[in-house]
Order: sequence, then C-alpha cells, then structure tokens
Amino acid sequence: MKNKLRELRARHRMTQDDLAKIAKVSRQTINAIENEKYDPSLPLAFSLARAFKCKIEDLFLQ
Repeated sequence: MKNKLRELRARHRMTQDDLAKIAKVSRQTINAIENEKYDPSLPLAFSLARAFKCKIEDLFLQ
C-alpha cells in the first residue's frame, strides 16, 4: 500500500524508532510499511495517523 509515512516522519524530524515507540510496534514494522512490504492493520493505521495528527486517508494512498 502506498503511503506518505517516510515523508511525514521526516517532516516531523522523527526516526523510525521514535515512531515505532509511539505506535507500539517494532522499528522493523515501520520500515516494512515505509517500503510497502507490509500493510498495517486498521488499529495500527489509526495509531500512525494519530501520531501525525492527520486522517488515515492523508497517510495512505490507493
């Protein structure tokens, strides 16, 4: 699934580890999502959107 995770993370000056701690997942999970090798569950997608104060639609593209 296409996403803007890396772009938003960079804009917020956040490391993968920082975001992983906020979302309560591993850094490897964040990396896999950014590289489109893993589609997050709906609860994880909501958690990531909350971390950036945006809508899921703004984070994930079709």
